[in-house]
Amino acid sequence: MLYTPPVARLVEELSKLPGIGQKTAQRLAFHLLRVPKEEAVSLAEAIVEAREKVTFCTRCFNFAQGEWCEYCMDTRRDPSLICVVERPQDIVAVERTGEFRGLYHVLGGAISPIDGIGPEELRVRELLERIRKDDIREVIVATNPRVEGEATAIYLADLLKPLGVRATRIASGLPVGGDLEYADEVTLGRALKGRLEL
Repeated sequence: MLYTPPVARLVEELSKLPGIGQKTAQRLAFHLLRVPKEEAVSLAEAIVEAREKVTFCTRCFNFAQGEWCEYCMDTRRDPSLICVVERPQDIVAVERTGEFRGLYHVLGGAISPIDGIGPEELRVRELLERIRKDDIREVIVATNPRVEGEATAIYLADLLKPLGVRATRIASGLPVGGDLEYADEVTLGRALKGRLEL
């Protein structure tokens, strides 16, 4: 045994976090043991509080501390415009742009037959119910530009067309500061198709 049992347990639990390997878990554990006790207790309390108080918004399935999330409660947002994302953290990325003022819908993943995830495992039915019930004029599909995200976008487009709602897909292309010679063919092709007037 390399550590005392409490330290070994702390390292083991930290290593279960996404993106945290054994060495990083060890560094975090040693850091937590060096900080003042109040800081470590504050972190533990924040984790417990988040687990106890945070649920899913009953409207869009974002994280919420009540029935609806902050975006669904915001009366200044355009309720006729829905941006569909895979996960709640994707909302943060869209919000950082400052360009979107509509509402969201979190699918809870993307279609991935290899992982056993079909449309039934996602919140597609709930999206369709919102569209039928509310006065939605456009659905922006902002799934990730991977095979699974593309399959999900195509699937949603096929479902949305008969409903008479405008279905759009976020553009994808080259990152700012990127070099053309390092871009893959699909990304460069999309950048060309999604070109804008100067």
